[in-house]
Amino acid sequence: MISYEIQDWGKPLQQAVREQPVPQGTEVLVQVKYCGICHSDVHIRDGYFDLGGGKKFHMSERGMKPPVIMGHEPYGTVVGAGPEAKEVPMGKDVLVYPWTGCGTCPRCLEGMDNWCPTPRFLGIQKPGGYAQHMLVPHPRYLIDANGIDPAYAPVLACSGLTTYSAARKLMPCSPTDWIVVMGAGGLGLMAVAMLRALGHSNIAVCEIDSRKWPAAQDLGALHTFDPTNPEALAQLMALPGGVWGVLDLVGAESTATLGLAALRKGGRYVVVGLYGGQIPVSLVPMAQRAITLQGSYVGSPQELREVVALAQSGRLPRTPTHLCAPEEISATLDQLKAGQVIGRVVAQWA
Repeated sequence: MISYEIQDWGKPLQQAVREQPVPQGTEVLVQVKYCGICHSDVHIRDGYFDLGGGKKFHMSERGMKPPVIMGHEPYGTVVGAGPEAKEVPMGKDVLVYPWTGCGTCPRCLEGMDNWCPTPRFLGIQKPGGYAQHMLVPHPRYLIDANGIDPAYAPVLACSGLTTYSAARKLMPCSPTDWIVVMGAGGLGLMAVAMLRALGHSNIAVCEIDSRKWPAAQDLGALHTFDPTNPEALAQLMALPGGVWGVLDLVGAESTATLGLAALRKGGRYVVVGLYGGQIPVSLVPMAQRAITLQGSYVGSPQELREVVALAQSGRLPRTPTHLCAPEEISATLDQLKAGQVIGRVVAQWA
């Protein structure tokens, strides 16, 4: 099979020809037809995440060593299964839940694989969808996405799931409460769409690239702001009733500082983005303002099923999506790193 993989940290992906994997035990073999290209893969290809203060979290600390086949938004056809795999939808097209855990710890047994202390995420610790075939550890990670455009379905496994899980952390709230989305990249636009699908309309977006504002407005954002404007904080605090919640899909020092400062008393700030950095948090005002600071990382298998159901119902607005060839994945990661992509890009294998 052909794959596009990291052979050296920080270098462009290289094409490789490898043996097609053979499923063992409960594993399922999927022939990849589409795979979304996520901004997280920019950091993984670089080989580290920025922790702020000059500190870095290197992928090698997760036990990752090149070659690495990324791609955690796979969609494809089930073409094989190990002898212990039961109720396998052989020959069917499926969306793959990629955030798989060890399968035996308490978190995995309660259906929260994404909280597993020893994760085995597909496209990160395990080979992913930047290849013609991939192994999925168990049939329970195969999601029926029938009725959804297969060129769009892959983005639900990461940006859809991630924003859904994060948005739910701001619920319940009044329909008149203002929620601010930091960033209008692929995750930010999906967050706007997800909030609308969940019935929320008072949505504002902070995005430094004004070229992305129309896409956010088309999906339902009522206001768009430039967070680098000296008046940005005053503009956010002037929203009627104040800012109840912030979904930070950037996760940088600048967005966190602005987002936390904009919250009204009792407000909630949820950080999702992995741009990196650190912020000082003064504990007394945090208590006096009764604000909540929370992280959110991807989501559970059940949450992905709920996201797929939202998309199947027609309630989830479709975010801009573009197709590319597999050999263009590395160049697309360069474009994502430079902030040049509006929406999401999906690699098409078939």
